[in-house]
Amino acid sequence: MEKSIDLASIKMLNKAAAENIDTAWQRFDQQQPQCGFGLLGICCRNCNMGPCRIDPFGGEPQTGVCGANADTIAARNLLRMIAAGASAHSDHGRDIVETLYAVAQGGASDYQIKDQNKLQALASELGIPWEGRGPEDVAGDLAGMALDEFGCRKNTLAFLQRAPQKRQDVWAKLGINPRGIDREVVESLHRTHMGVDADYVSLILHGLRTSLSDGWGGSMWATEFSDILFGTPQPIKGMSNLGVLKEDQVNIVVHGHEPTLSDIIVYAARDPELLEKARAAGAQGINICGMCCTGNEILMRHGVPVAGNFLQQELALITGAVEAMVVDVQCIMPSLSQVAACYHTKLVTTSPKARIAGSEYVPFDEHHALQTARNIISLAIDNYPRRRPEKVQIPAETMEYMAGFSAEAIIAALGGTLDPLLGAVKDGAIRGIVGIVGCNNPKIQHDNGHVTLTKKLIANNILVVETGCAGIACAKAGLLRPEAAALAGPGLRPVCEALGIPPVLHMGSCVDISRILVVASALANALSVDISDLPLAAAAPEWMSEKAVSIGAYAVGSGIFTVLGTVPPVLGSPNLAALLTEGANGVVGAAFAVEENPEAAGDLIIKHVEAKRQALGLA
Repeated sequence: MEKSIDLASIKMLNKAAAENIDTAWQRFDQQQPQCGFGLLGICCRNCNMGPCRIDPFGGEPQTGVCGANADTIAARNLLRMIAAGASAHSDHGRDIVETLYAVAQGGASDYQIKDQNKLQALASELGIPWEGRGPEDVAGDLAGMALDEFGCRKNTLAFLQRAPQKRQDVWAKLGINPRGIDREVVESLHRTHMGVDADYVSLILHGLRTSLSDGWGGSMWATEFSDILFGTPQPIKGMSNLGVLKEDQVNIVVHGHEPTLSDIIVYAARDPELLEKARAAGAQGINICGMCCTGNEILMRHGVPVAGNFLQQELALITGAVEAMVVDVQCIMPSLSQVAACYHTKLVTTSPKARIAGSEYVPFDEHHALQTARNIISLAIDNYPRRRPEKVQIPAETMEYMAGFSAEAIIAALGGTLDPLLGAVKDGAIRGIVGIVGCNNPKIQHDNGHVTLTKKLIANNILVVETGCAGIACAKAGLLRPEAAALAGPGLRPVCEALGIPPVLHMGSCVDISRILVVASALANALSVDISDLPLAAAAPEWMSEKAVSIGAYAVGSGIFTVLGTVPPVLGSPNLAALLTEGANGVVGAAFAVEENPEAAGDLIIKHVEAKRQALGLA
């Protein structure tokens, strides 16, 4: 019970203990005590004169061999985390862009342009002619434009124009307008090489610039082009938690982040020939389930059940009922191959960027997508007879959810304009809007940070929008159902009931946080203010990945107060910690706060939202 609030997860943890299988929680305990220098961010391994460390109590040493002090070392480490996180999101974006480009060139015939309206709208926004042209021609121009932004020929990013002019002016004054997605990442690594940037303020400003290239660049392209290729999400219902696994079906769990893989597997699993093959193997059908952000991608477009979030990936295998876990990139634990080996499960890796020892590698690319998906499903069907019934224990827990709230879907639900939302914010029915995002972390009781904070905010009439593992946590807790409006405050509740929506809106995977930026910009433009003036906030109660550091940095860089639930490795530098939690307010109009207790985090956010309302003259 101390490890998770999710009953299905608790059951699988007990099963794992009985079967002597380690999970992330046990490995976390085995790591105690963790390196104190690393937790404070004051160890440096950036050259081979080290590793160097700084004494946090004022003794010796106070500098590394090269002379770098705690401020420099902690800032360099944080910048490298931002660069890695931005790289992960933006490389995901590049893969989607290249897929659309291949479709436009006729080289990826298994995919098609499913949302031509969005293709046309995006082309019009970016000045690409579309009248009298075929969708493939327009898509080719769009994809070519996006590919240019990964380099530095243009020296600016197209989607920066979506931000309010006041926010663009802030970036220009500070000199942190991203010039190119790859360029900012490369410069981050250059700056943090031994003997380059040693000014912690300069390092953090470039960290903001790099993160903005993610939020307003790589991630935003990934979201827009995913919608064009796979359809713009609309509200859809489905089921969540480990109970979605089926004892009498071939269970395939798709895990990772790239919809080019998961979307085509969902399509291929409907093939009558494969369904007949599954029945011949003794199964009643093929059950595709999602995990982590791949789960978010297919649940919001197809209503495919989602088996769980980050810390449940091992637990899904421990049910003993998974024929294949198919993974691509990001947030995939190398331990999966060891856990899978304890059962009949096959771990199938598909990306050359993410090979895992002990897995079965089936290379996937957009040019042979459908056939590769069929091969993977066939592999899983062939494995079904090897399932060991005495090892199978599927928790009964499931929960219905409503997902698919893209920016377009939200506007459609409001009657085609943001005016009703603005009206509800102005009259106080909705006090503010908060984006809750991020991962799970065994340092925090599983799902408790997400669920507790969300419940507190909606009870105080704050509309919550979510992505990633936070969204899955709240789906399992029943907060993504319209019935959850009963838990909302007296202002928010009638708004949700009138629209038939939950008080917590699922907006997609972790790259889809760019959707939140789009909505925030639209609200700011409608009120003729900066994003930093709005009663908005963000939170990552259980974050663990470098992507989350990039997300938090671009939220703050965009003017959004952001509360973190686990402490980033910066406390060894009081100057850096003060810059991030206080000084940034005077620079970009927002800052971080760290609060491990989700109830207290809710208090911080409510106080911030009310202060912003007062400054805008709202009751």
